[in-house]
Amino acid sequence: MQRGGNRSADLFVHGISCIVCAYNEADRIGNILRAVNGHPAVKELIVVNDGSTDDTIALVRAHPGIRLVSYSDNRGKTHAMRQGIAAATGEHLMFLDADLAGLTPRNIDLLAAPIVGGRAEVSISLRRNSLAFYRMTGLDFVSGERVIPAWLVRHQAAAMAGLPRWGGETFINQLIIDARLRIEVVDWPGVANIRKYRKVGPVRGVLAELRMVHDALQVLSPLDLARQYVGLLKLVNRPPGPFAKPAAARPGLSSRRI
Repeated sequence: MQRGGNRSADLFVHGISCIVCAYNEADRIGNILRAVNGHPAVKELIVVNDGSTDDTIALVRAHPGIRLVSYSDNRGKTHAMRQGIAAATGEHLMFLDADLAGLTPRNIDLLAAPIVGGRAEVSISLRRNSLAFYRMTGLDFVSGERVIPAWLVRHQAAAMAGLPRWGGETFINQLIIDARLRIEVVDWPGVANIRKYRKVGPVRGVLAELRMVHDALQVLSPLDLARQYVGLLKLVNRPPGPFAKPAAARPGLSSRRI
């Protein structure tokens, strides 16, 4: 698919809202904005500024057409995701981390294509520097780059409000499993996320990574995380079937807590 082609026009009609959550990403977010802003696959680009103290806001405002959701206190990625979900108007939500290196418009095409082509209801990226185990098994289940149907999370604000600072992806994973949505993994061999030790130094970076692991374990136990991984693998590229019904039509899904 080429930018500006008929396929990209179909992607736009499909109604994808792209949500980028950012905290002090002034040195990195420009690459994301250049790849996504104005892309025909994206109906709207929403950047959620999670209490940044650098020039993140100024960089976002320098790109016309971007919707900025901003607040002064840093409240963590889960809260930022929730704010982006509330602001989005598209039928599908594309989540992108703000610290990606090597992202291009072609990657956006590839991430959107499984949904538009009817091959899957969820797409998840597999980056160049995803953990070796994830690359070996073919699924990075905590990848921050994914497309999901908006109905899956639109009524989950209360449940997500009770989550720790990190844990939004594992929460959404369980909703995907409950709804039995078909997943397609999209290989991004030229894209990597910037590790925290490169942003804030080795000591602070390691501590930040440990806090993320701690938060994930507040959402699910190690055994449940393993079960979730297996549950998602079973949904990857399974035979096509009717699209799952919206959450409102599935008793208990819209209010389910992990």
